[in-house]
Amino acid sequence: MWPTEWPSAAREIADATDAAVTAARAADPEPFAEAATRLAALDQEQVTVVHASIVRELLEELHPDGLTGDDVQAVLGRCARSASRWVPDLDVSTLVVVLTGALGLADPDEEPRALPRVDLPRHAALVMADLLTAADAPGSGYIRRAIGEVARAETVEMP
Repeated sequence: MWPTEWPSAAREIADATDAAVTAARAADPEPFAEAATRLAALDQEQVTVVHASIVRELLEELHPDGLTGDDVQAVLGRCARSASRWVPDLDVSTLVVVLTGALGLADPDEEPRALPRVDLPRHAALVMADLLTAADAPGSGYIRRAIGEVARAETVEMP
């Protein structure tokens, strides 16, 4: 499904992200937990960059005239309501971290709250699933573009 020229780490991130988002869209707890555990075992910096890119692209696509605080609040509320029906330990503040991090709104002077390793990618998958449902789109294209952008950025030499 993923390009064979991708490094194995990229394919693993893509596979686990796709599995987590698919399970989240279906509100299927067991496969969701399995995929989240797979994501937690991967390089968290790489996973976070890919997930943030996907969230950002979806927000831009869904709000082409610009994103307001009300729009972000609506995404947060919709995602929290949907996920709370089947994710018993949902942490809304982690959903906020996903959204603000993807938008580059995290305060660099603020000490980040320590999260269990599985929480951030798990909650990111919930946000991605919500946004993909709102966009009525499959996740594979977004995953491909996000990983492609990471690969491109890593090959650009800094001056």
